Amino acid sequence: MKRYGAEFIGTFWLVLGGCGSAVLAAAFPGLGIGLLGVSLAFGLTVLTMAYAIGHISGCHLNPAVSIGLWAGGRFPAKDLLPYIVAQVLGGLAAGGVLYLIASGQPGFSVSAGFATNGYGDHSPGGYSFLAALITEVVMTMMFLVVILGATDKRAPQGFAPVAIGLCLTLIHLISIPVTNTSVNPARSTGVALYAGGLALNQLWLFWVAPIVGGALGAWVYRFIGEKKS
Repeated sequence: MKRYGAEFIGTFWLVLGGCGSAVLAAAFPGLGIGLLGVSLAFGLTVLTMAYAIGHISGCHLNPAVSIGLWAGGRFPAKDLLPYIVAQVLGGLAAGGVLYLIASGQPGFSVSAGFATNGYGDHSPGGYSFLAALITEVVMTMMFLVVILGATDKRAPQGFAPVAIGLCLTLIHLISIPVTNTSVNPARSTGVALYAGGLALNQLWLFWVAPIVGGALGAWVYRFIGEKKS
């Protein structure tokens, strides 16, 4: 239960910190942090939580990561469902807190986006379904390659959270214009359920694509990284 609680808290922090920066601070008049700031915010949530709870739960914070680690032989199947449930609940709790904060500003409306993910008319840059699908699969695949490589026993010890946090930052710098960057079904669900509408209709893609990408990343790393016996 402590591990599941750690995943809940960690995912809560990721969604509140990352999506919160996008909703509350990205376009703040005169002081907005913009795309770079939001990208850093997501990376910092993972970096800080990796040091805070990595020794408790492994700090997955993401169903696609848990599934990818299972596919990579690093995580037991029996823990998959409890981890995913804890992550989704943490994301939903963060989305609720963010909604309460954001709605304290006069004129606030979730129709402005609420940091949701999407394609077509719901993509920040108007990118197509195919572009969104490729982006989410490839970005999640590379995220898992970095996670598996950085946490390999042969890698330099103690630096994995830095590499993983910077990787997530880079992923956001690349893909925010395309899908608003998911690579994490819990992150997408945590805000889509409050925004409703198109965000909720398109949510399925941000479950399927990251999970496929996570599994592919695990297989790629097993091919290039496994030691020969």
